[in-house]
Amino acid sequence: MVCEAMTKLLSMPQIMARDDPRVFTLAEAEALFPLVRKITQAAHKELEPVRRTLESLVPTHPEIQGVESRYEAVVKRWVGKMERLGLVVKGLWLVDFDTGDGYLCWKFPELRISYYHGYHEDYSGRRPLRQVVEEFDPDWAHA
Repeated sequence: MVCEAMTKLLSMPQIMARDDPRVFTLAEAEALFPLVRKITQAAHKELEPVRRTLESLVPTHPEIQGVESRYEAVVKRWVGKMERLGLVVKGLWLVDFDTGDGYLCWKFPELRISYYHGYHEDYSGRRPLRQVVEEFDPDWAHA
Protein backbone atom coordinates (compact mmCIF):
# COMPACT_ATOMS: atom_id res chain seq x y z
CA MET A 1 0.00 0.00 0.00
CA VAL A 2 2.78 2.44 0.94
CA CYS A 3 4.71 1.45 -2.18
CA GLU A 4 1.66 2.16 -4.38
CA ALA A 5 1.17 5.56 -2.76
CA MET A 6 4.85 6.49 -3.27
CA THR A 7 4.74 5.37 -6.91
CA LYS A 8 1.64 7.47 -7.51
CA LEU A 9 3.17 10.48 -5.75
CA LEU A 10 6.41 10.25 -7.72
CA SER A 11 4.55 9.99 -11.03
CA MET A 12 2.60 13.23 -10.45
CA PRO A 13 3.80 16.39 -12.22
CA GLN A 14 6.10 18.34 -9.95
CA ILE A 15 5.38 22.01 -9.36
CA MET A 16 8.58 24.02 -9.63
CA ALA A 17 9.59 27.49 -8.58
CA ARG A 18 9.23 30.01 -11.39
CA ASP A 19 12.41 30.55 -13.42
CA ASP A 20 13.59 27.08 -12.40
CA PRO A 21 13.30 24.97 -15.57
CA ARG A 22 13.91 21.29 -15.11
CA VAL A 23 15.66 18.81 -17.37
CA PHE A 24 13.35 16.26 -18.99
CA THR A 25 13.80 12.90 -20.58
CA LEU A 26 11.58 12.26 -23.59
CA ALA A 27 9.45 9.90 -21.48
CA GLU A 28 8.99 12.55 -18.76
CA ALA A 29 8.05 15.21 -21.32
CA GLU A 30 5.56 12.88 -22.98
CA ALA A 31 4.05 11.97 -19.60
CA LEU A 32 3.57 15.65 -18.72
CA PHE A 33 2.37 16.62 -22.19
CA PRO A 34 -1.37 15.84 -21.74
CA LEU A 35 -1.49 18.27 -18.81
CA VAL A 36 0.46 20.93 -20.74
CA ARG A 37 -1.89 20.57 -23.70
CA LYS A 38 -5.00 20.67 -21.48
CA ILE A 39 -3.86 23.85 -19.68
CA THR A 40 -2.88 25.48 -22.96
CA GLN A 41 -6.10 24.54 -24.70
CA ALA A 42 -8.15 26.00 -21.84
CA ALA A 43 -6.13 29.24 -21.84
CA HIS A 44 -6.43 29.50 -25.64
CA LYS A 45 -10.20 29.05 -25.39
CA GLU A 46 -10.41 31.69 -22.66
CA LEU A 47 -8.28 34.16 -24.61
CA GLU A 48 -10.01 33.81 -27.99
CA PRO A 49 -13.08 36.02 -27.28
CA VAL A 50 -10.85 38.60 -25.59
CA ARG A 51 -8.58 38.63 -28.66
CA ARG A 52 -11.56 39.07 -31.01
CA THR A 53 -12.88 41.95 -28.89
CA LEU A 54 -9.45 43.57 -28.82
CA GLU A 55 -9.14 43.35 -32.61
CA SER A 56 -12.55 44.95 -33.08
CA LEU A 57 -11.81 48.03 -30.97
CA VAL A 58 -10.14 51.16 -32.26
CA PRO A 59 -7.12 52.27 -30.19
CA THR A 60 -9.04 55.23 -28.74
CA HIS A 61 -12.02 53.17 -27.55
CA PRO A 62 -12.65 53.74 -23.81
CA GLU A 63 -12.79 49.99 -23.07
CA ILE A 64 -9.47 49.12 -24.72
CA GLN A 65 -7.41 49.24 -21.52
CA GLY A 66 -9.75 46.87 -19.72
CA VAL A 67 -9.73 44.41 -22.62
CA GLU A 68 -5.92 44.62 -22.84
CA SER A 69 -5.71 43.93 -19.11
CA ARG A 70 -7.90 40.82 -19.46
CA TYR A 71 -5.75 39.62 -22.37
CA GLU A 72 -2.56 40.14 -20.38
CA ALA A 73 -4.00 38.38 -17.31
CA VAL A 74 -4.89 35.23 -19.29
CA VAL A 75 -1.45 35.08 -20.90
CA LYS A 76 0.40 35.71 -17.62
CA ARG A 77 -1.61 33.00 -15.87
CA TRP A 78 -0.74 30.50 -18.65
CA VAL A 79 2.96 31.47 -18.58
CA GLY A 80 3.04 31.03 -14.81
CA LYS A 81 1.52 27.56 -15.02
CA MET A 82 3.97 26.46 -17.71
CA GLU A 83 6.95 27.78 -15.76
CA ARG A 84 5.78 26.06 -12.58
CA LEU A 85 5.72 22.78 -14.50
CA GLY A 86 9.39 23.40 -15.38
CA LEU A 87 8.93 24.38 -19.02
CA VAL A 88 10.59 27.24 -20.87
CA VAL A 89 8.03 29.57 -22.47
CA LYS A 90 9.30 30.86 -25.81
CA GLY A 91 6.17 32.60 -27.08
CA LEU A 92 2.40 32.53 -26.97
CA TRP A 93 1.39 28.85 -26.87
CA LEU A 94 5.03 27.86 -27.56
CA VAL A 95 6.97 25.92 -24.91
CA ASP A 96 10.21 23.97 -24.69
CA PHE A 97 11.13 21.01 -22.50
CA ASP A 98 14.85 21.28 -21.63
CA THR A 99 16.72 17.99 -22.27
CA GLY A 100 20.11 19.09 -21.01
CA ASP A 101 21.48 19.49 -24.54
CA GLY A 102 18.62 21.28 -26.28
CA TYR A 103 14.84 21.49 -26.28
CA LEU A 104 11.89 19.31 -27.10
CA CYS A 105 9.65 21.93 -28.71
CA TRP A 106 5.86 22.13 -28.81
CA LYS A 107 3.46 24.74 -30.14
CA PHE A 108 -0.30 24.64 -29.69
CA PRO A 109 -2.29 23.14 -31.43
CA GLU A 110 0.24 20.43 -32.39
CA LEU A 111 -1.01 17.03 -31.23
CA ARG A 112 2.28 15.78 -29.76
CA ILE A 113 5.85 16.73 -29.02
CA SER A 114 7.37 16.21 -32.45
CA TYR A 115 10.29 18.64 -32.70
CA TYR A 116 13.67 19.35 -31.20
CA HIS A 117 16.10 22.26 -31.46
CA GLY A 118 19.46 23.07 -29.90
CA TYR A 119 20.05 25.72 -27.27
CA HIS A 120 21.32 28.22 -29.84
CA GLU A 121 18.50 27.64 -32.30
CA ASP A 122 14.95 28.89 -32.18
CA TYR A 123 11.56 27.82 -33.49
CA SER A 124 12.70 28.20 -37.11
CA GLY A 125 15.52 25.70 -36.45
CA ARG A 126 13.24 22.94 -35.24
CA ARG A 127 13.99 19.46 -36.55
CA PRO A 128 11.69 16.44 -36.49
CA LEU A 129 12.20 14.63 -33.19
CA ARG A 130 12.35 11.18 -34.77
CA GLN A 131 15.16 12.34 -37.08
CA VAL A 132 17.20 13.72 -34.15
CA VAL A 133 16.74 10.53 -32.12
CA GLU A 134 17.76 8.32 -35.07
CA GLU A 135 20.76 10.48 -35.96
CA PHE A 136 22.20 11.21 -32.49
CA ASP A 137 20.68 8.56 -30.17
CA PRO A 138 20.64 11.03 -27.23
CA ASP A 139 20.53 9.82 -23.61
CA TRP A 140 17.31 11.73 -22.90
CA ALA A 141 15.50 9.59 -25.50
CA HIS A 142 16.14 6.37 -23.51
CA ALA A 143 15.79 7.26 -19.85
